[in-house]
Amino acid sequence: MTTPSSTSAINPKPRRQRRSRASRLLHSPVFFPLVGFIAVFIVMALVNDNFLLPNNLTNVARQGAIIGIIAVGMSFAIFTGGIDLSVGPVMALSGTLMAGLMAAGWPPTVAVIVGLLLGMTFGAFNGACVAFARMPPIIVTLATMGIARGLGLIYTGGYPISGLPAGFAFFGRGEVMGIQVPILIMLLVYLVAYIVLHHTSFGRYVYAIGGNEEATRLTGIRVPRYKLLVYTISGLTAAIAGLVITSRLMSGQPNAGTGFELDAIAAVVLGGAAIAGGRGAILGTLVGAMLLAILNNGLNLMGVSPYLQDVVKGGIILLAIYIGRGRSA
Repeated sequence: MTTPSSTSAINPKPRRQRRSRASRLLHSPVFFPLVGFIAVFIVMALVNDNFLLPNNLTNVARQGAIIGIIAVGMSFAIFTGGIDLSVGPVMALSGTLMAGLMAAGWPPTVAVIVGLLLGMTFGAFNGACVAFARMPPIIVTLATMGIARGLGLIYTGGYPISGLPAGFAFFGRGEVMGIQVPILIMLLVYLVAYIVLHHTSFGRYVYAIGGNEEATRLTGIRVPRYKLLVYTISGLTAAIAGLVITSRLMSGQPNAGTGFELDAIAAVVLGGAAIAGGRGAILGTLVGAMLLAILNNGLNLMGVSPYLQDVVKGGIILLAIYIGRGRSA
C-alpha cells in the first residue's frame, strides 16, 4: 500500500505540470495587463457608484473601440520594432474624405471603400520609406502625421463636413442584438488580427523581425515586403477607426484623432508588448485599450482635471514599460 507522499514521489509529473502551467501563465504577455485591468476596474467600481451602471459600461466599451481599432495596426508596427505616429491624422483624413464624398452625392459604400484605400495608401507609403528607403519609422511617420493633418485641413477648409446620409450612422451608433456596432467592428478587427498573428507565416515573421531583424533577413525572409504589409495594415486600421468616428459624429472632423497615436501606443504598451519589438500579444492590446478606456472614464466620473489625467496616464505607461523590461530581462 502506498501513501500519498510515496505516490507523489513515484509520480512527481502532475506537480511539475502544475508548476509549468503556472510559469507559462506568469510569463504570458497578457497576464500582467489582465491583472492591471481587473485591479483598475475594481478600484473604479469602489470609488464611484455610477461606474457599474450598464449605460456607463457600454459607453466605456464604445469609447475604447476607436482606440482599440487603431491600436491593432500599432501593435503590428511595434511588434516589428517600429512605430506609427501618423495613425491619428490618417484616421481624420480618411474620415473626412468619406464624409466629403458622401456629402457630394457618392454612394456610402463607394465613399467608405475610397476612404479605406486612402488609409492603406498612407500606410503603404510609410512602409515603403521604412522598408526600402531604410528611414527610421519614428521620423517617417512623424512627417506623414503632419502631411495627413495638413491635407485634411486643406480638403475641408478647416471646417467639419456634414449632411451625411442617415443610414451611415449605423457604423457609429447602430446596434446588433443589443451590442453597439463599433464594439462589434473592434472585435472583428481583433479576431482577424489574432488569426493573422498566430496562425499564419506572416504573423511569425512579424515577431521574428522585431526579435532580430538581421537574423530574420539572413534566413531568406523578405523583410522589406513584410514591413510594407505591416504599415499598410496600420493605415487600414486607422481608416477603419475613421469610418467609426465619422459615423458616430455624423460629420467629417479634420481635427479628429488628435493625440490618438499616443493612446494607441499606450494601449499596446499597457497590453504587455515590448516597445523594442519581438514580444507582445494582440489580446493584450485589447486589454490595454479597454484598461485605458476605463481609466479615462473613471477619472472623468471622479471629476479629476484633464491635466492631472495626463499625468496619471503617463505614470502608468512608464510603470508598464518598467515592468515589461524587468520581465524580459
